[in-house]
Amino acid sequence: MKQLFLLFSHTLTKEQIKDAKNSLQVDNFISLPKDLQSLWSNIPANINILDDYLQPIKKFVKSKANQEDIALIQGDFGAVYEMVNFVKDLNIIPVYATTKRETKETKKDNKIIKTSVFKHIQYRKYK
Repeated sequence: MKQLFLLFSHTLTKEQIKDAKNSLQVDNFISLPKDLQSLWSNIPANINILDDYLQPIKKFVKSKANQEDIALIQGDFGAVYEMVNFVKDLNIIPVYATTKRETKETKKDNKIIKTSVFKHIQYRKYK
């Protein structure tokens, strides 16, 4: 049973779930517990080194993951870099979701309103 760890701040769309099952052969989706999700989603900008801050998340992943599991990692650039390297050391495959932006402009009351919709395309492995 292959697991997908969700280290990002959004909820998976139906398309992302379907693609994870089909292209990544994922059977189980592992979200962070609420307290760890709050840590991941609210990384303070004033921390220079994230190692100590990310330790609870690393501990959680390490305790639950098996080799060849997959981790969807997106968010703060420094935290993503650190977690990608961390999961690679555990033989967990790090990925991110790619999207296509579809932009629509409408005119309302002499104003132009621009709306962007992001459509899931695929998962891409970090190298």
